Amino acid sequence: MPSRAAFANLFAVIVAAVAWPALMLQYWLMLWSGPPGHETIRFLSFFTILSNLLVALVAGSAATGGNWAFLRVWRGPRVRGLAALSITVTCLVYATVLQGHWHPQGPQLLADRSLHYAVPVLYVFWWVALLPHGALQWADALRWLAFPGLFAAWTFARGAVVHEYPYPFMDVTTLGYGQVLLNTGIVGAVFLVIGLIYVALDKKQGFR
Repeated sequence: MPSRAAFANLFAVIVAAVAWPALMLQYWLMLWSGPPGHETIRFLSFFTILSNLLVALVAGSAATGGNWAFLRVWRGPRVRGLAALSITVTCLVYATVLQGHWHPQGPQLLADRSLHYAVPVLYVFWWVALLPHGALQWADALRWLAFPGLFAAWTFARGAVVHEYPYPFMDVTTLGYGQVLLNTGIVGAVFLVIGLIYVALDKKQGFR
């Protein structure tokens, strides 16, 4: 019977096998919209893409089994926890706030459902049920806020130049900075609360 570690590595292959093709499909679809350089920057300006890319790197590093320094970085417990937090918030915000704003069809629907639902469910299951726990600290919930914080800073800086925002609740042109900062603060609070829940879960799992 395979060990838990072996099953975890096998499941990492499944996560990576869903995440990477979904990212490539979404990128290919966006390349049809404009010049490659512009669309590449736009592609990387969505938190959905960044969180899925983080998941793909974490799962891919586990799936390879290699011992290169680059791969070991993505296997650290804090990076894995950050990926779990980020992809969870991606799923929750999309399901509760964003899904009703558009109705994708065909290949776009496949990419959409994979990035917002399939990858989050697979990764969070892998992280909770199959990976070792007990290394996280309460301060990690605060450290993890740097990732969405940098994303917000990039979004506002880029938006001030190109007047384009990845999500309606961050659209300064339509809502103004006051409302957008409030919306961003609410999402930040969601990050913090779920981050604390995940740290608590990691601590509980670590005692088993």
